[in-house]
Amino acid sequence: MQHAERLAVTEPRGGLGVALAATLRRDLLLLMRRRSEVMNPLVFFALVITLFPLGISPDAELLSIVAPGLLWVAALLATLLSLDSLFRADFEDGCLEQLLLSPQPLALLVMAKVAVHWLLTGLPLALMAPLLGITLALPAGSYGILSLSLALGTASLSLIGAIGAALTVGLARGGVLLSLLVLPLYVPVLIFGTGAVQAALLGDALAAHLAILGALLAGALMLAPWAIAASLRISING
Repeated sequence: MQHAERLAVTEPRGGLGVALAATLRRDLLLLMRRRSEVMNPLVFFALVITLFPLGISPDAELLSIVAPGLLWVAALLATLLSLDSLFRADFEDGCLEQLLLSPQPLALLVMAKVAVHWLLTGLPLALMAPLLGITLALPAGSYGILSLSLALGTASLSLIGAIGAALTVGLARGGVLLSLLVLPLYVPVLIFGTGAVQAALLGDALAAHLAILGALLAGALMLAPWAIAASLRISING
């Protein structure tokens, strides 16, 4: 009886904030130990951008025209490359089932995992893009917009992609199915992200493109966590 009373007193002290902080810290530490999972998307992004001028043309004028679309497509594929492992390790070692049994809202706990994914994948891609844009003769005046659009866009890509990752986490080879599920949903982000950079290059108004990217991110923040949580329950519980 006394033991039960002590538990009743101590358990509520954890709270949602402690659970979110613990999830963030745990995922960051695990990914830092598995550095290859962090580096693979970044290396892929750099290789695609640096090899493209060799395969197409070294002409600076041509490269500057295709640079916005190429940088965005490469960043999208690099993000997609890292999604399959988002929940898989936790699924294989049983931690995902513990998350489902947690008294804290699953939708908020998975948001912490998606935030770690963006911090170690989307944000580095956004910071790398201007450096790689130099190899594509991208004008210097568009570097800030490129990084900003990628930072907003990759956050949406992580949220949307996490839904597909949650649905396919129980499949042995779910990478192809994951791509088929999320690529159609990525198209609006790709269109407006590329449009923002192109508008910066042409000197056109770009506020509308950035506003739509922000609206897509806001919509993903509101809806994706609940969809991810429901998808995980379906994948694990059937």
